[in-house]
Amino acid sequence: MTAGVAAGPAASPGFLLWRTTLSWQRSITAALRPLELTHVQFVLLASTWWLATHDADGGLPSQRQVADHAAADVMMSSQVLRALERRGLLTRGPDPADARVKRLDVTTAGATLAQRAIAVVEAADAAFFGRSADPDRLLAVLRELGEPD
Repeated sequence: MTAGVAAGPAASPGFLLWRTTLSWQRSITAALRPLELTHVQFVLLASTWWLATHDADGGLPSQRQVADHAAADVMMSSQVLRALERRGLLTRGPDPADARVKRLDVTTAGATLAQRAIAVVEAADAAFFGRSADPDRLLAVLRELGEPD
């Protein structure tokens, strides 16, 4: 028997990360519920808003750019973005140079909701992660572990 097995789940970083992730997701889901956004909808709306308003060239992001920014599946992102469009939170239109590419823009209602939701999620994050004895170290570890290979 290895030391990890003998020590049980409390010694397994993967198990602990799984439990922590589920707990954090529950807190985010609860925080977003009054805004009528799922976590995925929030991430894609906020990513669209961020990319559309912070592009130095002033260009609108493509669906692919938003999915990549959010590290989300492209097909799932397309479905969620369509749902956000139906709610009047963003628009999807063809790229002038390539009709296969969908360009996204956030409506006024979408921008207002995105900024409100970001504040709600930041407050939920502060409450959740603020429980750590060393929040700055936790953030450094999450950045390190989240870097692509």
